[in-house]
Amino acid sequence: MTDHDYILTLSCPDRPGIVFRVSGVLYEAGCNILDAQQYGDEESGRFFLRVHFDLGSGAGIEAVQQAMAALGEAFAMDWQLHDARRRARLLVLVSKQGHCLNDLLFRAHSRQLRVDIAAVASNHADFGPLAASYGVPFNHLPVSADNRDAQEQQIIDLVERERIDLVVLARYMQILSPRLCEALAGRAINIHHSFLPSFKGAQPYHQAHARGVKIIGATAHYVTSDLDEGPIIEQDVARVDHSMTPRDLVQLGSDTESLVLARAVRRHVEQRIVLNGHRTVVFR
Repeated sequence: MTDHDYILTLSCPDRPGIVFRVSGVLYEAGCNILDAQQYGDEESGRFFLRVHFDLGSGAGIEAVQQAMAALGEAFAMDWQLHDARRRARLLVLVSKQGHCLNDLLFRAHSRQLRVDIAAVASNHADFGPLAASYGVPFNHLPVSADNRDAQEQQIIDLVERERIDLVVLARYMQILSPRLCEALAGRAINIHHSFLPSFKGAQPYHQAHARGVKIIGATAHYVTSDLDEGPIIEQDVARVDHSMTPRDLVQLGSDTESLVLARAVRRHVEQRIVLNGHRTVVFR
């Protein structure tokens, strides 16, 4: 990245001239396109574009914003401009399985992800020491049927106070209310095993082992009020065989979940995801 680079993402009804007009806006503002990816979806009739550009000497982002506002109205665009240098601020929610949290903390600390984990919150106190070892504030927010609304309000307050860009449910084993899902719409990612709906409830890897499955996997998706049915961002699988124990499946599944979640977070903070109805367009 340069010192003055931005990312433009947009979607709109597909029609001729979109790339030409967007490129013209950037050219007239003195910008230099560093990378561009596009996709036209015949099924939905929509066009998707991601452009990474450098402002160049003397150029101002305000000129791009003004020109894009006019172009966006003319083409019925949903568009956003993002400062590519800005590090996204994350809130990580976790319960009693810490593999995804541990992976994210390390990737953030080692600058493998362009994020700052501003806080960790959990309904259990188990991972307070882990968060502290990375210098990340830990918030113990116990939850029960009696205090669920108040506990979720604490999460919302934390998001607002810490100026959170993305909430990551790193094996947070609580169902979010429609109210909280709405408050976090488009900025919350969940991870879970890919056995659903076949193996629900406790010990899904043990259930899968008992059925002799040959493939296990993980899915990362945006959080919606439809449980585990939000737009999918990233998935992966790993093959297993008859010689593997339930413990082996749990370990392999944990590795897959961590990797898939990290990829999803990376795609989001690099502004590579554009919603297409209930699906996503993910630029690599």
